[in-house]
Amino acid sequence: MNIFILEDNIYQQERIVTTVKEILEEEQVNYRRLEVYSKPQSLLDAVTERGNHNLFLLDIDIKGEEKRGLEVASEIRQSDQSAIIIFVTTHSEFAPISFKYKASALDFIDKALDQEEFKKQIKDNILYTLDLTDSQSEEEVFTYSSAKARVQLPFRDILYFETATTAHKIALRTKTERLEFYAKMSEIANMSSKLFQCHRSYLINLDNVVRVDRSQLMVYFENGESCIVSRLKMKSLLNQLENNI
Repeated sequence: MNIFILEDNIYQQERIVTTVKEILEEEQVNYRRLEVYSKPQSLLDAVTERGNHNLFLLDIDIKGEEKRGLEVASEIRQSDQSAIIIFVTTHSEFAPISFKYKASALDFIDKALDQEEFKKQIKDNILYTLDLTDSQSEEEVFTYSSAKARVQLPFRDILYFETATTAHKIALRTKTERLEFYAKMSEIANMSSKLFQCHRSYLINLDNVVRVDRSQLMVYFENGESCIVSRLKMKSLLNQLENNI
């Protein structure tokens, strides 16, 4: 689990961090990162992973900009559909309009709560995130980690991998985004039976294939995306798809 806090008030920073640390210790929660930021861009620059193991505790009013936290949440959500976003704020009145920012926040926690209730609500959200992460088996989650990259997201969201224009990089195309990271196609190909290399430049997720055009040597996904299939790989692909079904 990674926990990122955005709060520009020193007192509130200390309160949230202390509360989170108490919960993590009491519940014996293993975590990789616990970081606090006062500047939105610093937080956004620090996030190098994607997935529901990322928990964000965001203030809404940052440096006098009363909706800046909503904008940050929107930016996070655009790049990560699985992240868990919680608003810790005095502006709970913004809850009804948060949908306009497509933040999909899990909860709003009022800073005015007494410490006991404040801690309880943060604890509930941490444990929810932990349960959500633990409930996914290794087969359902794609995780790649190296010295230069760490990627974690549900397999159900992955359409295909392709060689990127930047040397030694792989481009990952999901249902909602495209991201690049340093890796070898051969390494990725061996990580799951769900993945099939249909061409030297493409590695597809069999679970998300909706149509194969044998005459045009193409494979298609539900959002209209497509990949080339090598002529020598077509028969093997069809067999794999049949077995997958």
